[in-house]
Amino acid sequence: MAETLLEARGVTKSYQMGESVVHALRGIDLAVEAGEYVAIMGPSGSGKSTLMHILGCLDRPTSGALFIKGVDTKTLKDNALAETRNSEIGFVFQDFYLLPRLTVLENVEIPLVYAGVPRAERRARATRVLSQVGLQNRLGHKPSELSGGQRQRVAIARALVNEPSIILADEPTGNLDSVTGSEIRAIFSELNAAGNTIIMVTHEREVALDAQRIIHLKDGLVEKVEAVAV
Repeated sequence: MAETLLEARGVTKSYQMGESVVHALRGIDLAVEAGEYVAIMGPSGSGKSTLMHILGCLDRPTSGALFIKGVDTKTLKDNALAETRNSEIGFVFQDFYLLPRLTVLENVEIPLVYAGVPRAERRARATRVLSQVGLQNRLGHKPSELSGGQRQRVAIARALVNEPSIILADEPTGNLDSVTGSEIRAIFSELNAAGNTIIMVTHEREVALDAQRIIHLKDGLVEKVEAVAV
């Protein structure tokens, strides 16, 4: 039986907006096993981004619990939560979030800098993952010298460099044309085939169908879970 890497139990998230309270999540239950590829879909306002932030330990739930490798994240202080986030989770965002003054190699090294990895090992690991995404010839380039698809490949390499338990991808093809988007989708499928666990938020059903399960959100709740035929 596969290990449950991540589990949300009754997760809610509410925000105070002036005099009113917005209930972004109303009680989410989900579990993701090692090696799974899960897509999260839903209309605007369904809670996708809020859920992604909580699953990635970028925010804490109002109530309920999030477990990562069996550890209740409620028990972790902010520093410990940040360490868990850096070591267990790799993020890929729609807007890449690369630092423009750094080279491709230096951008990918950033998580290793925070983790205190020595420089020589940082360089070796960053070079390896950049080769994995086909950018071994772009190590010294700046983000401005790359295409959108190449920038997203850099972001994927940065997500991989700490060898995280889970890759969280938030609309990773949203800013790309269809051909480049297909290339990025292929990389995620290859990563999953190699054993990486992936959770992807997307509004594109074609992209979601690359996953093994699609979790549909509506009004802050899981509306349905759809198994994808292989």
